[in-house]
Amino acid sequence: MFTDAWIALAVLFGLLGVLFRQDALVIMSTVLLTVIAVAWLWNRYALRGVRYKRQLSERRAFVGEEVTLSIQVTNGKLLPVAWLKAEDELPTALPLIGDHLAPSHKETVGYLVNLYSLRWRERVTRRFRIACAQRGFYALGPVRLQASDVFGLFSASVVDETEDTLIIYPQVLPLEALGLPPKDPFGDARAEEPLFADPSRAVGVRDHQPYDGQKHIHWKASARQQRLQVKVYEPTTSPQWVIFLNVNTLPEPLQGSNPVLLERVVSVAASIASFAVEQKYLVGLLANGSLPRSDQPLKVLPSRSPDHLMHMLEALAAVTAFSTARIERLLETESPKLPWGATLVVISGIVSEALLASLLELRAAGRKVALVAVDADVDTGLLEGIPAYTVSQRPLEDVGLWQLREVEVQA
Repeated sequence: MFTDAWIALAVLFGLLGVLFRQDALVIMSTVLLTVIAVAWLWNRYALRGVRYKRQLSERRAFVGEEVTLSIQVTNGKLLPVAWLKAEDELPTALPLIGDHLAPSHKETVGYLVNLYSLRWRERVTRRFRIACAQRGFYALGPVRLQASDVFGLFSASVVDETEDTLIIYPQVLPLEALGLPPKDPFGDARAEEPLFADPSRAVGVRDHQPYDGQKHIHWKASARQQRLQVKVYEPTTSPQWVIFLNVNTLPEPLQGSNPVLLERVVSVAASIASFAVEQKYLVGLLANGSLPRSDQPLKVLPSRSPDHLMHMLEALAAVTAFSTARIERLLETESPKLPWGATLVVISGIVSEALLASLLELRAAGRKVALVAVDADVDTGLLEGIPAYTVSQRPLEDVGLWQLREVEVQA
């Protein structure tokens, strides 16, 4: 509308100049029309050759660390960009150190706004420090680029949908900081545990027996032998832990969630998983919470893969408070699928009578179970023969970020 007014004014000056034989008005009209034409042409090509690129110093970090975000804007053409505005969407859960995000229409997203003036073939880099204040899977972007000509008469915009991902792992603490014994916290598995099969080490096949599970059937060998064959696994004495994480933090899931307690529960799970990997135990992770945009429970089966800890920490970074089932139901459905010699470690911020009953049933059936209650009281007299610990409330500053366990995670 503003540009149309200038064009109308230039035409009016030209008509008045011709009508009243005023050369000055004709010249003014010509200059205005020329400026408008140049501005329109400049604006049309303003965003061509402009590249916006993010670069993170680390794509994976732990809570309490800092990550450097580098923004690189390049003008790859001979025509300068007089005015360029970049509005990059960043999560509000990741505050900038020394800067701030502009508000947006999205509750969890803010805008990182930068203004540029680029000469021909110029590249500008700006750096920002991000405080990794909260675990999660975070998407950076998209970005909206808006450019204008040197006269400010026209503007053009484009949205670059490219996103970058930053994964913030939960806080990992030594077991001593959680009040757990650093040696055999859930019983001396090496002394008590008989030999059991390691599902990661298949050494042959044999005929199927009625007690064999279907998941161990070797279908190719069965086809060759014309009768059912099952895999035979190498025995091992390596302890196996399977962590069951309860994301419910209130007695009823419909009541909502306690976000502070949820973060503590997830941190305890990450700390125990890290300890198990450090001790070269086989460890898996199951939770009644789901990943974003999913309604399936989280599951990371025990593995000897070098990047197994990374997979578990990534799962814990992404898990949400949305509950797919009660923890008792998860124990009931998943425990029969797990190796008999594995220790089932339940981590929960609420300890209900139903959960205690489930643990006792598993124990009576011969399963090894343990309970870690986070900020919840447990009557250990009701848990005969079941190791149980309470991780009491301790402010993060009391533990100290400098005391965090240094965990090697293979990216």
